[in-house]
Amino acid sequence: MKQKPLTRVVIYSAALIILLSVLLPFTWLFISSITTNQELSSFPPHWIPHEPTFERYATVIFGKDVSFRGSSLSGPSKMFTKAMLNSLVIASVVTALSIFFGMLAAYAFSQFKFRFRDKLFLLTICVQMLPAMAIIIPMYMFFKTLNFTNTYFNLILLYTAGSVTYVIWVMVGFFSRTPKELEESARIDGCTRLGAFFKIILPISVPGLVATGTLIFLQIWNEFLFALVFTKGDYGKTISLAIGEFSTQFSIDYGMMSTGGVLTALPPIILAFMFQKYIVQGLTNGAVKG
Repeated sequence: MKQKPLTRVVIYSAALIILLSVLLPFTWLFISSITTNQELSSFPPHWIPHEPTFERYATVIFGKDVSFRGSSLSGPSKMFTKAMLNSLVIASVVTALSIFFGMLAAYAFSQFKFRFRDKLFLLTICVQMLPAMAIIIPMYMFFKTLNFTNTYFNLILLYTAGSVTYVIWVMVGFFSRTPKELEESARIDGCTRLGAFFKIILPISVPGLVATGTLIFLQIWNEFLFALVFTKGDYGKTISLAIGEFSTQFSIDYGMMSTGGVLTALPPIILAFMFQKYIVQGLTNGAVKG
């Protein structure tokens, strides 16, 4: 259908506003990361730095000391790379476990009829509604009793418990609208129910799983509150905590925080570009079928 000129102007204008609202904050973040502290505190602010420097990136990546207002900060920069690796491991493991257990549970909810099925499914949705502050204290006491307050295990277990319910909630819609004739044909050809699921149902549900897994990865990558409460020291510290440590009791190094923010944003951006096709397809299928 042909669109009227006014309609196209409105659509393109709205798209431009959305694009600028997304790109401008990240652009300013990158500019701040290559601008000296003197220029960052100058007034009026300016977009193009007079003396751009990439020294902060070398400082963070290679773990050098940070010189800020006459003091030397060695901790935050030296553990930044390890914190990024910690977040990568935790987010990847949680995403894999959540997708595996969540898709099996979602398939059971969508295809099987068993006692209390609707109530259990409603319970999984209610878990998503629980505020973090309502469970963080009892969960901390529980893990402290088990001596799991500074390990990968506690964060992985906590994140997986919350993410599995999200996978169930999203994937039930995909599985319930998958043509049952495909599974029945596979069963006639000799496949077990589990074999039909992995060979027939799972391949056509890949877009939904990839879209869901990407959203889970991004959520875990950016999570702050549970990581702050359930980790101590540098062993299990995540990237969100590492960026916050560039802020001290007496001052805030905005340049180093901007550098950490740029580096932290790179893995999600790369992930989005890698799975862009599947993400769009999965979200579109969810909109049509859900």
